[in-house]
Amino acid sequence: MTLPTIWRFTSLFTLLVFVTGEPSNRTFPNHFKFGVATSAYQIEGAWNEDGKGESNWDHFLHQHPEVVVDKTNGDVACDSYHKYKEDVKLLKDLGVDFYRFSIAWTRIVPLGRKDSGINPDGIAYYSNLIDELLANGIEPYVTIFHWDTPQTLEAVGGWLNSTIIDHYVSYARLLFELYGERVKHWLTFNEFSQFCEEGYSTGKKAPFKTLVGVGGYQCTHNALIAHAKTFDMYVKEFKYTQKGLIGLSVDTAWAEPKTDSILDKLAAEEEFMFDYAYYLHPIMAGDYPAALKRKINFKSFFQGYHPSRLPKFSRQEKKLLKGSFDFIGLNHYTTSLCSWSTTKFPSPSKLDDCGVKQSQDPSWKISASPWLAQVPYGMRKVLVWIKENLNNPPLLITENGWSTSDSNLDDEDRMEYYKKYLAEVLNAIHDHGCNVIGYTAWSLMDNMEWASGYTEKFGLVRVDFASPNRTRTPKDSFYMYQTIIKNKKLID
Repeated sequence: MTLPTIWRFTSLFTLLVFVTGEPSNRTFPNHFKFGVATSAYQIEGAWNEDGKGESNWDHFLHQHPEVVVDKTNGDVACDSYHKYKEDVKLLKDLGVDFYRFSIAWTRIVPLGRKDSGINPDGIAYYSNLIDELLANGIEPYVTIFHWDTPQTLEAVGGWLNSTIIDHYVSYARLLFELYGERVKHWLTFNEFSQFCEEGYSTGKKAPFKTLVGVGGYQCTHNALIAHAKTFDMYVKEFKYTQKGLIGLSVDTAWAEPKTDSILDKLAAEEEFMFDYAYYLHPIMAGDYPAALKRKINFKSFFQGYHPSRLPKFSRQEKKLLKGSFDFIGLNHYTTSLCSWSTTKFPSPSKLDDCGVKQSQDPSWKISASPWLAQVPYGMRKVLVWIKENLNNPPLLITENGWSTSDSNLDDEDRMEYYKKYLAEVLNAIHDHGCNVIGYTAWSLMDNMEWASGYTEKFGLVRVDFASPNRTRTPKDSFYMYQTIIKNKKLID
């Protein structure tokens, strides 16, 4: 940006802020919205009550409790199924503009297929939750799928079986019919990398399959097609009357070169392509990144895979994918240092296809989650990359947060993390013109953190899991975030 351009579009005060980098007096735009997020399996409990069917997480953790660090599960979790009114009161007190929650597929369609029957009690639960939110001035932002696949569909391949696409679209259509007059923001999927790569390749998440180098790609391919078909269906059947918006949430760490060398810079670009552009490029341009396709196809050929391990989109699928979003959801927590690996990864695998080694700087503060380091500049760099490479789409930060091993109310580390990351969001908006439309803290309350069980706590609200009542108590970070929302600025 040249000086004449700055003078035309900003005040002298803003110009001085731009030059000095001082963010303390900056405010979030008037249209900017604040929220918090949860997901169904992590908070609801009532896993088999009132007609709910079995999900892949229900099924596997009952069979193999040892895969969770503390051998727990989400059978009761935060008991939000019974305590949703208390949760909405917390949201009201917090002052959020919206609440991002997910719907459990099996609570609506117990066996996964609409023709097998729908569940009136499950439908009523989410209808009551939505009404309670709206009555308290809180917008519902609904995630249609947050990893909990119906076990009946998982038993026949889950996201590896392309027949799931039509079942998902049918389920999504039902949600639009039921709730679309009241819900105006939808997210089709949350984090392909987690339920696909970690679910079907590395075996770290349900369904805990280890089809390394193959399963993750096939799952992602089918889920992207399901997203595109759902978006197309919504536009044709509901958008005109319901006037809602549809996006999807993709997670990524920022890939930072380990050194200033050209090789490390190239490694960081490669990592970001495999970690982020791989999932978003199809909905932006209609296909996977060309460089990624060439690399996987080349390796697949010499590994004896014909056709490539990376599936191909048909011409019609490419057409549906391109532009299939109203906004983009970003889940961002941390940064990794990148360099080319000097040791061999298992082959075939996504790690081997990429070829990049990730590490952390020893000086970084680490949370209770070993992968989560506090690196605030990564937030700004991701947002700027999206602006410069994806034509600055409307971007909603759909998750960002910090974990602790305890649930102390004086959670200073979490407060520091939020303040520093939100400062970088302000920098991205004011210094770089990034089109960030909102921010979502993860999470409203301590919950079931998947294979980490209840050992990692992300909540703004403490939940006493030793109490049958699952007593909720706001932490200091709750009140800090409350003040930020009220003032639309960071407070020292």
